[in-house]
Amino acid sequence: MAATRLEHGIWILVADGEKALFLRNEGDVKYPNFEVVREMKEENLPTREQGTDQPGRFFDAGTPNKSGYEETDWQRIGKERFAEKVAERLYKSAHRGEFEKLIIVAPPVVLGTLRKAMHKEVAQRVVEELPKTLTNHTTWDMEALLKKSVEQ
Repeated sequence: MAATRLEHGIWILVADGEKALFLRNEGDVKYPNFEVVREMKEENLPTREQGTDQPGRFFDAGTPNKSGYEETDWQRIGKERFAEKVAERLYKSAHRGEFEKLIIVAPPVVLGTLRKAMHKEVAQRVVEELPKTLTNHTTWDMEALLKKSVEQ
């Protein structure tokens, strides 16, 4: 894929499993200026605080041995649900014609869930995907990092 440009009006989604920033470049290619369009947050408690039950047990076939089920990772499930909500918000924005091009920046797990949940109308507008976590950076740090990453 050819290098994407941070052109004027392009949207950038910076997300992780608990926070999503919808940004629009109000600057130009040379001097990007990200403005926050929307922010979504969701508290995702550690698994130990979300579920207290022990994993279930079952008898192995033909033997008197017992085995245990894998413990449910409630935090990962929470991140996946949040990514699905973000994908739904992207669809609503795309359907209203709020953006034409989109760059997605998210950790690999969230990026994968976003891809699965993303509507075709949104997927057609994605011009770049970057597997990074930038949600705790300032917007000017994001501008510098993305300008460097996208134009390499």
